[in-house]
Amino acid sequence: MTAHGASREALGAARERLDALTDNTAVDAARLADELAAVTALLDREVSLRRVLTDPAQAGEAKAELAGRLLGDKVSGEAADLVAGMVRSRWSASRDLVDALEELADVADLTAAQKSGALDTVEDELFRFGRIVASSTELRAALTDRAATATAKSELLRSLLGGKAAATTERLVERLVTVPRGRSLESGLESLSKLAADRRERMVAVVTSAVPLSDQQKQRLGAALAKIYGRQMHLNLDVDPEVLGGIRVQVGDEVINGSIADRIEDAHRRMAG
Repeated sequence: MTAHGASREALGAARERLDALTDNTAVDAARLADELAAVTALLDREVSLRRVLTDPAQAGEAKAELAGRLLGDKVSGEAADLVAGMVRSRWSASRDLVDALEELADVADLTAAQKSGALDTVEDELFRFGRIVASSTELRAALTDRAATATAKSELLRSLLGGKAAATTERLVERLVTVPRGRSLESGLESLSKLAADRRERMVAVVTSAVPLSDQQKQRLGAALAKIYGRQMHLNLDVDPEVLGGIRVQVGDEVINGSIADRIEDAHRRMAG
């Protein structure tokens, strides 16, 4: 989610409250994710309700009470309290509240994976699934077909991922595919990968090499990139025999190649050293 002004502050506060909640070992982060996703779907459908809950002319406490009455016993107390806190905040646009809830649902699921020690697996599976989609126009068409039902898409995903991927990966991808909310499949997967990296305060580097990298090469490249960017780096690895120069590294919008000679030379030197 790209937030501005008041919405950025509201999202930041909501992320802090979510972190505080999920730090509690008694809180089921996966269940919380499902509940937040359900509230996201509700407010995405009910435009008038969304506008009431983000109306700056209404008192924050009154909006929180309304949210509490609507959610009632439909969600846990933790989810209800989190939503109440969000509607007390000021939002630049009513849709920003829904986008924030969607992001928090994804973060809660990733937190559940982190708690179970599966976050690295989820990061890698999201990346690999993105590569599979990119290489198959037929699969992409099936997953993004507006005429196809959510049930049909869910069944297709289960045939692809069921029992082969982490439960968190399955939930995240299924929500993205069945309720895209205007996002493309590619941008949605990219956003999920970034959220996963943020859980470890890491950046994501997409590394394409002509041949598979050895464990030692991966460690050295990771260390070189961490020095360049000043943050721990998660490497998403891909192999393409046609890549020029043997390796291509993309971090965000920046591509490390011959046009940034000093950086790529440093990375190669560390890998070879």
